[in-house]
Amino acid sequence: MRLSFLGGAEEVTGSCYLVETGSARFMVDCGMFQGGREASEKNYGRFAFDPRALDFALLTHAHIDHSGLLPRLVAAGFRGQVFTTRATVDLLRVMLLDAAHIQEKEAEWRERAARRGRSEERKHPEPLYTIAEAETCCKQLHAVDYDAIINPHAGVRCRFRDAGHILGAAIIEVWLEGEGGSRKVVFSGDIGPPGRPVVRDPSPVTDADYVLIESTYGNRLHKSLPDTIKELTHAINDTLSHKHGNVIVPAFAVGRTQELLFLLGDLYRQGKLPDMHNIYVDSPLATHATEITLKHRALLDPEARNTLAAMLAPNGRPRVVFVEDVEESMALNRIGSGAVIISASGMCDAGRIKHHLAHNLGRKECTIVITGFQAQGTLGRRIVDGAASVRIFGEDVSVQADVYTIGGLSAHADQAGLLAWLRHFRRAPRQTFVVHGEADTARLFCDAVRAQLGWNATVPAAHSVVTI
Repeated sequence: MRLSFLGGAEEVTGSCYLVETGSARFMVDCGMFQGGREASEKNYGRFAFDPRALDFALLTHAHIDHSGLLPRLVAAGFRGQVFTTRATVDLLRVMLLDAAHIQEKEAEWRERAARRGRSEERKHPEPLYTIAEAETCCKQLHAVDYDAIINPHAGVRCRFRDAGHILGAAIIEVWLEGEGGSRKVVFSGDIGPPGRPVVRDPSPVTDADYVLIESTYGNRLHKSLPDTIKELTHAINDTLSHKHGNVIVPAFAVGRTQELLFLLGDLYRQGKLPDMHNIYVDSPLATHATEITLKHRALLDPEARNTLAAMLAPNGRPRVVFVEDVEESMALNRIGSGAVIISASGMCDAGRIKHHLAHNLGRKECTIVITGFQAQGTLGRRIVDGAASVRIFGEDVSVQADVYTIGGLSAHADQAGLLAWLRHFRRAPRQTFVVHGEADTARLFCDAVRAQLGWNATVPAAHSVVTI
């Protein structure tokens, strides 16, 4: 049996793992790479295997860095089923079409730029994939229930466990039968921190021969939730009540937006926030994701379930405005003060958030609140790293607004949370592979696993292959 690390190895995005047992050939995740031109080249490159030879695919969750190349995989000839949780299927039916729409629009922008003489934009004139290809991909999604054991192929059994990361996110337990006997491999996907609002805590897993564990924040400890909420409250109050500007929040449409809505509603009802004019959710994808979240309310933390339902009722306070069409989105840029605008993408590299940043970054009275991980090479990372100016839509924009990086809202467990989840295993796996973390972070967390748990752990290199 062989395991190949084709993405998410010594980097955070592009998660993709190929498993070959002799009788079965399948992949776990098929994520898009994010973070500048190098990521684009990886996304447009050929797959390191023949998609037509795959029997099926497993998907941990709907975030684009885990699912975003599925339409390209299907367009390249993959005809098998993609097994994932029911909530993830519902999310993908809007997320993949949204991603395809962005790909088509960015291809149009590159074509216009090329016509203006920007030769660097000629390299990829076609979109990564089209809406039609995303629609075809969605027909191959197959929904499964949490905790049910399925048999996607002879010699392969799987079980999806709640990862506590975003709605529908799963840890996948895989039992393999091959010439060398049986093996159990656990793919952590993205593990959420315990005790967070909205989603439930990650499910424990107690045994495995091999474990792939994410390490996004494996080098640090998050700020506590009370301290995080205090910082968020200060950022909003200072901006709306004293500086009289706008608060711009780049946020992932799935998970982060819904958590922010819950927190803002809860703080407002406690009297800790001013009477905000409106909270604008400027992302059609986030609107659909919120609807899907309420559809799957049984998966939510009970307090969040009730708070979100009350807040989003017709007369709920604070008032939440879901912005749909482009004209409404553009109108937000004429608001000088008093607005909280939550918009995608979470790493600021695409979508409507770029317009809001272009109109508010240069204003000292405004505030940018960064609430999630920003990969190397992204616009969000440059802002977090303190750039004096950034380039948006071909223009230099001076960074004058206050920038708050509120890492305590992360949907990823920190080092302590990851180690706590690993401690549920009754015995050490034969091998632990530390994945889905920037190279230095993954190595540091790998050292922590060895030192604190005494496990055999390693950081696999990109495109490395191991025998299991």
